[in-house]
Amino acid sequence: MADVKLLGLWYSFFSHRVEWALKIKGVKYELIEEDLQNKSPLLLQSNPIHKKIPVLIHNGKSICESMVILEYIDETFEGPSILPKDPYDRALARFWAKFLDDKVGAVVSTFIRKGEEQEKGKEDACEMLKVLDNELKDKKFFVGDKFGFADIAANLVGYWLGIFQEASGVELVTSEKFPNFCYWRDEYINCSQVKEYLPPRNDELLAFFQGCARAHAATSASTQK
Repeated sequence: MADVKLLGLWYSFFSHRVEWALKIKGVKYELIEEDLQNKSPLLLQSNPIHKKIPVLIHNGKSICESMVILEYIDETFEGPSILPKDPYDRALARFWAKFLDDKVGAVVSTFIRKGEEQEKGKEDACEMLKVLDNELKDKKFFVGDKFGFADIAANLVGYWLGIFQEASGVELVTSEKFPNFCYWRDEYINCSQVKEYLPPRNDELLAFFQGCARAHAATSASTQK
């Protein structure tokens, strides 16, 4: 049996992407929770360049970056395909996954930063949402009629964005502004292929992100006069 370990965090949407793919493939794995304030020797050894999670360790070999790991899982393990078989659809899936990944900073800035950084984050995030609102009209999945690679990459906007909004009190998405996106998001959360693998939206998760927002606000205030 393959030895599969995942260095990650329970609250990280990057880590959850990898867990999602492993569960879709039916791969048994050991989740090793990291402390980013006190990174383990295993993490530093496994990802010496970026020193970040997630890291997949398969039979002693390390693979880093969530979307790179997803492709590795898809190519290595038997089970339902994550990337489409058709070359054009595969290219589309990679395009949308990269588009979504490139917007992570804007989304996070909207909810945990203040002042000019937050306003710039809102502007960039709204531009992203306009694109998605247009792209996702009458669509259940990003590519074709099957849940896959780009949809896993969309876990930030499909699920975690709502948690960030609730935890911070910052309202970014409304059905009036982005009706197609909101319809897609509701379908996404309730889709059986998605719902089975989402983390529970509970008080612990909300409290964690509320604490992050307060801590960042306090840090920002302490550096200003």
